Amino acid sequence: CAWSIERPPGDTAGCTFCHTSSEERCSTCHQRHQFDPAVARHSEQCKACHWGKDHRDWEAYDISIHGVVYQVNKWNPTGFDFSKKLSDADYVGPTCQYCHMRGGHHNVQRLSTVYTSMGMSNADRGAPLWKEKRDTWVSVCDDCHSPRFARENLQAMDEACKYAGLKYAETFKVAENLMLDGMGEPMPKDLAPDWSGQHIWS
Repeated sequence: CAWSIERPPGDTAGCTFCHTSSEERCSTCHQRHQFDPAVARHSEQCKACHWGKDHRDWEAYDISIHGVVYQVNKWNPTGFDFSKKLSDADYVGPTCQYCHMRGGHHNVQRLSTVYTSMGMSNADRGAPLWKEKRDTWVSVCDDCHSPRFARENLQAMDEACKYAGLKYAETFKVAENLMLDGMGEPMPKDLAPDWSGQHIWS
């Protein structure tokens, strides 16, 4: 996205590491020196790209109840038999692959939600365009949960995104007003040097 590419190099280092070298290559998930499907079925394989301040997917999963179940049981073959194909998997908890690559399908976005990054446009989640995608999302959850439970959680995430979007917009308005009032500099340079003696917007 242009808004990402134009950010300072320090902000985009994590992006370019994945998006210019390894995106959509088999070895990203399967590991070049092993190329074992069982390795690619571990959630840590997704962590190679999906972590960090710009998209905290791994961190969110890792501290969720699903992630905790995974971490506690991942070396127990009765809980997670990674030698089985995803279509035959009967894990005690979901991995990233189990939900997003349901049945072994490699199109990860096919089973993702409709959410966009913070600060980007909020999709109309009630639009007919998204109905099939959201119904499919619920159908993945009801492998283990009831459809009602899945829909309630999807609704809760909708509300959280709406609230976060409003707060995000408010912060930009505050910053804009400070700039208009001539107070855009948060701290005079002579009062807030960093460890190297340079002033850095934080």
